[in-house]
Amino acid sequence: MPDQSSETPSRLVSGTPAFRRLNLSLFAAGFSTFAILYCVQPLLPEFSQEFHVSAAVSSLSLSLSTGLLAVAMLIAGSLSEIWGRKPVMVASLFASALLTLLSAVAPNWTSLLLTRMLIGVTLSGLPAVAMAYVSEEVDPKSIGLAMGLFIGGNAIGGMAGRIIGGVLTDLGSWRLAIGLIGALGLASAIAAWRSLPASAHFQPRPARLTELLRSFGEHLRDPGLRALFAEAFLLMGGFVTLYNYLGYRLTEAPYSLSQSAVGAIFAAYLIGTLSSAWIGALAGRLGRRRVLWAMIVIMIAGVGLTLFHHLALILAGIVAVTFGFFGAHSIASSWVGSRALTAKAQASALYLFCYYLGSSAIGTLGGVFWTHWGWPGVSALVALLLMVALALAIRLVALPPREAGETPAQ
Repeated sequence: MPDQSSETPSRLVSGTPAFRRLNLSLFAAGFSTFAILYCVQPLLPEFSQEFHVSAAVSSLSLSLSTGLLAVAMLIAGSLSEIWGRKPVMVASLFASALLTLLSAVAPNWTSLLLTRMLIGVTLSGLPAVAMAYVSEEVDPKSIGLAMGLFIGGNAIGGMAGRIIGGVLTDLGSWRLAIGLIGALGLASAIAAWRSLPASAHFQPRPARLTELLRSFGEHLRDPGLRALFAEAFLLMGGFVTLYNYLGYRLTEAPYSLSQSAVGAIFAAYLIGTLSSAWIGALAGRLGRRRVLWAMIVIMIAGVGLTLFHHLALILAGIVAVTFGFFGAHSIASSWVGSRALTAKAQASALYLFCYYLGSSAIGTLGGVFWTHWGWPGVSALVALLLMVALALAIRLVALPPREAGETPAQ
């Protein structure tokens, strides 16, 4: 009888061709997801002018997408437990790209919002499933790097979507900008379909609603996972709110920047790309508990810098917030995968449900703060969220590891 252990495929390790293929595929997928989701963010002032809507109403073009994405991910993560990781991810990428192309020709505000809502639903098949895929297929010592590179793709996609949106809106129109993002999304979907390695460690689960609900309950009973889910809500809510209303501040006097200039500010996402990979690897060596809280402190300091009126200080603050956010997100998201003992896709889906719920709810609430109290109101809201996140991160330092999950150092 052959040795059973020899028939078990080994997990992917950094430096191997399969690991490089996985990273390239997930980088393309993360790029597409964030470019499609956030390409409208620098266009909010443009939507306000063309469709005659307020800042809060204009933000619905983003908030409705992220809100429905949050809810739909709970379903998509569960479906991937039945159908498999790669099929769900690839279908998600193709559908989202095609809907983005359709949104570029939307005739009115209602139809634009409708396509953006559908995009939120279709994008749900990628983020949580990708996190589960990495936790299943990658060697534990390489998970931090793989997740960091995936989130780096998110950062590059978010940056590219925003910069392309700003520049092409100045040169042509917002429709041209969104159309190009849709075409790039289609190319990324093809790349992921052809290059992403098939799952070798995935075990399908039966389609039983009671079992899926029981898994959600098990995750929510763990205090560590609850704290990480709350971190996702608070960190993403604050981060998106800051960027949502930055465009309104900088296109007004005394700055009066063009859409291209505002879009170029999103090049700070390059810092997020470096941060997510570097901090993910650093947390793998030093332990997540020792690094997460430091990233949140950096974010709080960045928010403080944005209160100054000098443009250079504002930009320095945005860079600090971006660095800290992507570092914190890479730590927390990979921590969820290692702390969840079973049904990892559902644990990831709960994390990202809170992540995008924070983006949707706080992102729109920030419009109220902007309307009534301007930038000091927006920054005060974000600072409050980050202080709560810091308290939770400090609490996580003392939380004992789960018996079959993380090690004490993590």
